[in-house]
Amino acid sequence: MTVTPGPEVRTVRSFCRICTCQCGILVDVADNQVLRIRGDRDNPMTFGYTCVKGRALPDMHHHPNRLERPMLLDEGALREATWQETLDDLGARLRRVLDEHGPSAVAVFFGSGLGMDAAGYRTAERLYGALGTPARMSPLTIDGTAKVLAAVMVGGFPGLSPRPDYDNVKMLLYFGVNPVVSHGHALAMPSPTTTLRGLRGQAEIWVVDPRRSETAALADGHLAPRPNTDYAILAFLVREMLPSADPDFLARRTVGADELREAVGPFTAERAADITGVTVGQLQDLFAAVRRAGRLAVDVGTGITMSQGANVATWLAWALMAITDSMNRPGGVWFHPGFFMRLDSMEIPVLPPEVFFAAGPPSRPDLPGFLGEWPCAALASEIDAGNIRAVLNLGGGLLTAFPDAQVLKPALEKLEVLATLEIMNNDVTALSTHVLPTKDQLERADINLWDFLSPRVVAQYAPAIVEPVAERRSSWWVLAELGRRLGHDFADRLPTDDTPASDDNVLSKQVSRGRCSWDELQDSEYVERPLEFPAPWVENFLERSGGWRLAPAQMVEQLASLAEPPALALVPRRQKLHVNSQLTFLGDRPEVLLHPDDAAAAKVADGEQVIVRSSSGQIVAYAKVDPGIRAGVVSVPHGYETANVNVLTNHLDTDPLTGMAHYSGVAVEIERLPADQLG
Repeated sequence: MTVTPGPEVRTVRSFCRICTCQCGILVDVADNQVLRIRGDRDNPMTFGYTCVKGRALPDMHHHPNRLERPMLLDEGALREATWQETLDDLGARLRRVLDEHGPSAVAVFFGSGLGMDAAGYRTAERLYGALGTPARMSPLTIDGTAKVLAAVMVGGFPGLSPRPDYDNVKMLLYFGVNPVVSHGHALAMPSPTTTLRGLRGQAEIWVVDPRRSETAALADGHLAPRPNTDYAILAFLVREMLPSADPDFLARRTVGADELREAVGPFTAERAADITGVTVGQLQDLFAAVRRAGRLAVDVGTGITMSQGANVATWLAWALMAITDSMNRPGGVWFHPGFFMRLDSMEIPVLPPEVFFAAGPPSRPDLPGFLGEWPCAALASEIDAGNIRAVLNLGGGLLTAFPDAQVLKPALEKLEVLATLEIMNNDVTALSTHVLPTKDQLERADINLWDFLSPRVVAQYAPAIVEPVAERRSSWWVLAELGRRLGHDFADRLPTDDTPASDDNVLSKQVSRGRCSWDELQDSEYVERPLEFPAPWVENFLERSGGWRLAPAQMVEQLASLAEPPALALVPRRQKLHVNSQLTFLGDRPEVLLHPDDAAAAKVADGEQVIVRSSSGQIVAYAKVDPGIRAGVVSVPHGYETANVNVLTNHLDTDPLTGMAHYSGVAVEIERLPADQLG
């Protein structure tokens, strides 16, 4: 009998772009089929680690719901079309909107789907600039504004992003972040469990979270405050640590110590305990740990940044690190110098905080523009007011990410143009006038776009591993072709007779100012440079700026005006088998975590379907009774089309400084789903 050999299996080295950890991976491929992904033990940054989400890339690539061909809306229904027909139609419709209503009638959303596509993202920035519209939106105003606001208000520069010095740290203090599941919020943390366990004997780890999270289970201490009250714990710690701060150090490295002392003065242990619901003894134990450590690293996550107290808590976290001389110091936190965009070679101007703000959307004068962006919470209002008539949705799950989904959906249906770049069919592609299927990360060459979020000073290169499915195209090509139809010729993005443009051709231009050459990066695929720590560029900037600004007036004002949390409050959560609105096929279902007392009061048993209701709307999901969550807290994960938590949020309930909608601390009610409505 003759045995026909199967296709040859080849293994390609790459790195994962599900999140900013950028773990090194090995991809097994045969006959253009992706068979398996595993961790690359030779990767010097991640040493073979990869998570279940990264290992699911073959399932995503071969998913039956993947997008394969362009589609456009024709007589009320989407139909497949050629790229030329789709882009010609899209270009003509956008040109009509621009001619009749001006550039501000077009909004651009830089979604997470494009956010890990280096060539596509940079081309999108060029297209956005060419359009001349002020209506730029991104995930920044969904879950991260407070961190950049603190960098501006306290540090004076939005590019400052403190990260723990794991080699020397003696105390790690996590507020509202669960890196064991999320792998960090704005800071990448590959192999989180191994990292945290490796710190035993060197550092104390404390977690402040209403739930005993997976990270809290590994910690030395855990405090479970009422939602939106973390700021009181930080105010107490700052109050208690200020008397031991060196006056000469404060005078040399900080501004506003007296104002800070006055602002946190009322936050005794007793008052902080009353606000947060934790005991005085727990607060004193935490303070003792901070004092023992001397220097420390504080990290905040979406549990903080999506809440009403986001700005205040993040500011006080920075203030605590500043007064303990933990900023840019061994045992504290360091600041990434960037690899491709080299912060340490820039002459960073010293600017007042107000420079980073601008006028916001005309339909919402209560919302500011920040760092050149409009708050996502404004999109529905701008569409309803007739100001925005076209949206370029670049890899974003608008309905599962933006607030007030039940208000946003009918607004999106009014648009003359809703063009969506995606790799999967979803609830937004179903509403779109144009669906633009782009390459997934296994089909395109790439570099690590957000190099300054990496845990080390590294650059990585990933080659294309398989041929693109059907008619998928590179995002940069799609956007450059659209730009050409609008009269903007991105010559270096489009093919020419002499040099056909490719992913590599486009990427090589992004490396031109980096710490290595394009040839070195392509040959090595991983290039690391040493870290200067303490960073001279940070010290030089502080000398010119006058030091850390400890008491920004807007923050002090917000501290004095924060409201009490509701009796039963919604808090966000990430799940192990889910990231944003991706990977919905891995098996996680949206579970509502309830304390046994709250479940008993609602007569809900574990596993039963439950209604979660707010003043904005209601969802139905499955209850998970968990004694590890604080009573009075309802935890619902983000990113699900079914049980969409954004139905519970309100696009009018926003932060006055940043315009970010409040996703956490929302007042909710729960009840058992009636038997006649069971699904």
